[in-house]
Amino acid sequence: MTIPINYIKLHKLNMRLKEPFTTSFGTLQDKEFFITEAADDRDNRGYGESVAFTSPWYSEESVKTNLHMMEDFLIPILKENEIKHPEEVSTLFSPIKRNNMAKSALEGAIWDLYAKRENLPLAKALGGINKEVDVGISIGIQPLEDFLKTIDYYVQEGYKRIKIKIKPGFDVDVLREVRKHFPDTPMMADANSAYTLDDIEHLKQLDDLNLMMIEQPLSHDDIVDHAKLQEVMHTPICLDESIHSLEDPRKAIELGSCKVINIKIGRVGGITESKRIHDLWKEHGIDVWCGGMLEAGVGRAHNIALTTLTQFTMPGDTAGSSRYWEKDIIKPEVTVKNGVISVPDHPGIGYELDEEALANYIVEEKKFDFY
Repeated sequence: MTIPINYIKLHKLNMRLKEPFTTSFGTLQDKEFFITEAADDRDNRGYGESVAFTSPWYSEESVKTNLHMMEDFLIPILKENEIKHPEEVSTLFSPIKRNNMAKSALEGAIWDLYAKRENLPLAKALGGINKEVDVGISIGIQPLEDFLKTIDYYVQEGYKRIKIKIKPGFDVDVLREVRKHFPDTPMMADANSAYTLDDIEHLKQLDDLNLMMIEQPLSHDDIVDHAKLQEVMHTPICLDESIHSLEDPRKAIELGSCKVINIKIGRVGGITESKRIHDLWKEHGIDVWCGGMLEAGVGRAHNIALTTLTQFTMPGDTAGSSRYWEKDIIKPEVTVKNGVISVPDHPGIGYELDEEALANYIVEEKKFDFY
């Protein structure tokens, strides 16, 4: 039986983060993105979310390129083809090179629509079994005194892991100071590609700090140099920006480029490819966790569903809605209790869209009728 799509809507939103978020790339406070909506003949509506930023500093994609790809290429492909299962979408999109965040935004809406048509929670439709997911928190670069207060707040809130953004000049000394104050807190560092192999001796100092991992220390498109770094470091390396498809982790395993992987749905092109990567790493017994892209509620709900798969053995970045937004676009909002999110058991993503909140954030809408 096919999934009949009556129309797709693209809702362009502009939401302001409660606080600026600073990484080695720069500082972000206003976030533009799309909520994608796919509707069927039964008035079911599935929702996805784009995760590209306004500027292409994380990857080559941006909000504008996402619109271009969805409007001019990906939605026409969906119009021209019957879809029986959402896993087919990634195959249909495969002639279009890269542009994974645009692909993921549409595929996510179709996964949600499919789960609602089947009256299944999205987590169950994906084969997930966990009823709760452990989560950590990601903390951007800020003055040290504020930094320590922020970490203390989230440790007291019970988050299972603290991720600290680092860059040259804000790294080893800062992490040492944090360790003095929080000697037993599970902690990791995220470099967002800020270093090179010239920094090996400097980065090796991190081995004394009992970190869970260091995330993407070297170039955003590198697998080879990370293998050289991992060979001389005890701290596990986690790859993030380097992983775009199943082929990348396969090569990373062969080279020994990392000991952990971070799966981001948008970065790899959608839920289907995320599942494939998860299954490969489960086969090799390698730890997996779900990364975040400062998502609003819809993207956050997709992350929760994905994290119910069994090889997600480490806390992810899916913090509660209130961490980032004064008011999220879903109801109820995502909440964290003692570092744990309870997985919703309602059909689809398990949360309702807050239409009033959505309307307040919308700056543009486009509708694409299929019939």
